[in-house]
Amino acid sequence: MNQQTNKLTPFKVGTNLITIEEINHIAEGQTVTLTDDSTWKKIIEKGATFLMKNWKEGAKIYGVSTGYGESADREVAADLIHLLPMNLTRFHGVGFGAHFDPATTRAILITRLVSIAIGASGVREELLRMLVDLINHDILPLIPEEGSVGASGDLTPLSYIAAVVSGERDVLCDGVQMPAAEALAKKGFTPLQLIPKEALAIMNGTSVMTAVAAIVFKRAKTLAQIATRITSMAVVGAKGNAAHYDDRIFALKPHPGQRLVAKSIREDLKEYGDREHVRLQDRYSLRCAPHVIGVLADTLPWSRQNIEIEANSANDNPLLDVASEDFLHGGNFYGGHIAGVMDALKPIIANLAGLIDRQVALLVDPKTNHGLPANLTGATGDYITISHGFKALQISISAMTAEAMKLTMPASVFSRSTECHNQDIVSMGTIAARDANRVLELTEQCAAAGLMIMTQAVELRIKSGELTDAHISPRIKQTMDTTREITPYLVEDRVLEGELRTLTKMIQAGDFKFDSDLEPKS
Repeated sequence: MNQQTNKLTPFKVGTNLITIEEINHIAEGQTVTLTDDSTWKKIIEKGATFLMKNWKEGAKIYGVSTGYGESADREVAADLIHLLPMNLTRFHGVGFGAHFDPATTRAILITRLVSIAIGASGVREELLRMLVDLINHDILPLIPEEGSVGASGDLTPLSYIAAVVSGERDVLCDGVQMPAAEALAKKGFTPLQLIPKEALAIMNGTSVMTAVAAIVFKRAKTLAQIATRITSMAVVGAKGNAAHYDDRIFALKPHPGQRLVAKSIREDLKEYGDREHVRLQDRYSLRCAPHVIGVLADTLPWSRQNIEIEANSANDNPLLDVASEDFLHGGNFYGGHIAGVMDALKPIIANLAGLIDRQVALLVDPKTNHGLPANLTGATGDYITISHGFKALQISISAMTAEAMKLTMPASVFSRSTECHNQDIVSMGTIAARDANRVLELTEQCAAAGLMIMTQAVELRIKSGELTDAHISPRIKQTMDTTREITPYLVEDRVLEGELRTLTKMIQAGDFKFDSDLEPKS
């Protein structure tokens, strides 16, 4: 858990809109609290009281006095209504696949908490406090990644939260897997008996896909910075033409994010300047890099808007309008906007893997690297005959790029009719988000390899006397120094896997520092 994040002031749920950054801070360890605002407390209390009053008076309320989904017309016997919430959690305990990691689980918990704390879900403050306690005491439900079609919300994965609140299923507590009831007792909490609608309020929403999307967004934004820095280093290593990034070019095609990327490269290359270059026009992987990375940068504001609106929305069903004393039956659980964002980001991110792959291919090949040794080996003398440098790593980058590109098929076009054709069109938003996360992970791995290779290329130019330290900007030097803390200059061939894994984790954690923010501001 991030110690710096732990020191942040607790995020106050109930009166504050949550941002992508705050979701990520909480994922990394920031604590949360409920607002003490009296108006908010009255809204929550009134919603729960209104719901209970109508239920006890025999009103027909979906998911309270009726069955679920296609069974909505089935009225539940009054003496069985209290059993309905736990039945809902139990029959949805059908998740598959790996469990979400602790950070993602914390993000899911806060995203669901924010949604039902709006006051339109009819839950008690007692339930909201239990969700706060799960986050603050790291009692993390073991939530399987697979099993959601993204409408009617993330029912199956979110059922694992509803079950844990009730003392069922397993959690990760203090890093140890144990039954939920045992973990709650260990921390001094008593399981809640969920009242009608509360299980449905927890489960019937878009919080899993939204939480994953918030994490993808943060890392994608970092990836844009990494790819920009790798490009700058590739230009230096390849003796490229810095004039390709002249702002006069980008002023004539003024996509804001693309222009920010070009500006960042110009800043990186200030000390490199107008050095003699080999080609009048470099290959596209150098010359057009801002046009590739810029697509991601220009997608960030639109992505942020959709993710943050979803995170701050009441997205279960039915909803309560306490002021008019109405139950609102609708489809806010549908995850179409998150599906759209994630499906859009997948090919854009994968294209960064493709860009890095091509840049690396230029630098390791003696036919295109303008005088650098084959595969960028640092070996000398007879050792050159047995040294293969980054040959295998370049192959691995191509493999990861191909896999990332293969996963770019939009998930949202695979809508399936489910649940007796009641859910006859679904968003597939959770699958889209998980796919985007995997594409991102593969591209981050390519970026880690790119940092290693480009650092070697620049150092080879310095060691050959073609460049001096004075030609390397402080920004590039900082990135090289951070990279070299993990991976030394490559002379004799060695196993690089551990170094690559560490670099990838550093990229994902945001440990590389950048002066340029590539997200255009409105």
